[in-house]
Amino acid sequence: MTNYGAIPTSSHGSPVADLDSISRVKQQIKDGLATRRPWRVMFDYHSLGIPRGVSDAFSRIKKNLVYFQTNYAIVFLVVIFFSLIKHPTSLIVLTVLVFVWIFLYFLRDEPIKLFSYQVDDKTVLVCLAVVTIVLLFLTNATLNIAGALLVGAVLVLIHAVVRKTEDLFLDEEAAMAETLG
Repeated sequence: MTNYGAIPTSSHGSPVADLDSISRVKQQIKDGLATRRPWRVMFDYHSLGIPRGVSDAFSRIKKNLVYFQTNYAIVFLVVIFFSLIKHPTSLIVLTVLVFVWIFLYFLRDEPIKLFSYQVDDKTVLVCLAVVTIVLLFLTNATLNIAGALLVGAVLVLIHAVVRKTEDLFLDEEAAMAETLG
């Protein structure tokens, strides 16, 4: 005898597991994007200025690239997205790659282990960037992608040079030491 249309009475139902996994993924997205700095901090008008020299410019670039790392990755992805609007195949590939980025870079709770070696965040970032570039180049949108990468790099470098770093703190201990001392 079949029970089509019957409501299951088991407490082991998959909808509960699905709701738990969905809420866990939502929390991981929030936690992963928590490393993103607020856009108003990134584009604070009072924190913009010309560097005093070449060494100051390189120092700003180095600190800003670390501090705004997630924001800069988002800027690159948005620039690439807009450059691929006229290439639907490339846009689909980019969409799949964005999900890969989200799960391998933004949502990770623990480091990736590959053949019992721990892979650090910078290596994951570089590998994902290379895979993204290679796959998008294979979709015959090379000129658009190259232009988008150039525009993204220029935007990031300009921001990294003109954004003052005196008010940026990489961790709470440095902020407390600065405040107390």
